[in-house]
Amino acid sequence: MEKYTLSVLVENNAGVLSRVVGLFSRRGFNIHSLSVGPTSDELISRITIEVKGDEKLIEQISKQLFKIMEVIKIKTLKESDSVKRGLVLVKIKATPKTRSEIIEIINVFRAKVVDISSSTLMAELTGNDNKINAFIDMVEQYGIEEIARTGLTALERGTNTLKCDK
Repeated sequence: MEKYTLSVLVENNAGVLSRVVGLFSRRGFNIHSLSVGPTSDELISRITIEVKGDEKLIEQISKQLFKIMEVIKIKTLKESDSVKRGLVLVKIKATPKTRSEIIEIINVFRAKVVDISSSTLMAELTGNDNKINAFIDMVEQYGIEEIARTGLTALERGTNTLKCDK
């Protein structure tokens, strides 16, 4: 199964996210990743949904999404024509002996130390799934206290845009 990223513009109304997620739930579609936020137009939000499936499933999902009144536009983003990023906060166990090794790994991945205590370091990292997963794999040996990970967010490259025609 392949991963597909849908960029969905919706009216920024109360309950619209619930209706979108409810559609997936009712139809038995699994959401791999989800993020939502306002666009430059405060009346419109962008929902980025990553799902695993095939082209037929994506077509079916798109048709069902268009039945939701607040859905304005839907676009399936191509890997080569888009920039996709996620964010992760990782709280890592750190002793005085391991602290410098962990900081070196953080620097290699171009992450940031955002909190430090006597027994932990917290790192912030943005990137694609592969980068985030590789970072987690590298610091796992020190012990991970907690992880908080956002859903994927994405935009098309260059002049390609998903805008509302007003």
